[in-house]
Amino acid sequence: MVRNRTLWATAALLAATLGVAAVPATAAPATATRAATACPTGWGSLDKTYFAGTATSLTNVRTGRHDCYDRFVVDVPGAGAAELGFSVAYVDRLYQDGSGRPIAVGGGAILEVRVNAPSYNVETGTPTYPGRVAQPLPGVNLTGYSTFRDTRYAGSFEGVTQFGLGVRARLPFRVLRLADHLVVDVAHTW
Repeated sequence: MVRNRTLWATAALLAATLGVAAVPATAAPATATRAATACPTGWGSLDKTYFAGTATSLTNVRTGRHDCYDRFVVDVPGAGAAELGFSVAYVDRLYQDGSGRPIAVGGGAILEVRVNAPSYNVETGTPTYPGRVAQPLPGVNLTGYSTFRDTRYAGSFEGVTQFGLGVRARLPFRVLRLADHLVVDVAHTW
């Protein structure tokens, strides 16, 4: 019985969290007072890994701002949640796979995001994501974000695509595997 309640509570929390991303933002009236938001805790800042991989190519990276966290989303259309392997960890410096080239990432801490999916068509070698190595991610504007400070593309090597995410400080984060998407949320505070 307790397990069922825990399962339903977890499902409700996940649905509420994902629902926030789908609802367009609207401005609150100037006279309204904003209720304090209870932010989740307990994510931790230790490495998070899931061992799986896909030959399905990633096509886009986007970000979003939320009350308690900033969100980093990697789109891998056609990949199931179970196929989306990853490794996400804080690093002292971002080094490009294959070459070992250091890539500068701004912010107080660097979160390295590795997605076990190529950013190119595996049959033709044609790029499926327009990122350029060591450059900010195309189409991502971090103006106004509480936690995110910088993004860098580190390339795709042997089917693993690598990103550097500059954050304000070494803050707790979580990783969600969803059909077609890998999501990394970084909390605004401890």
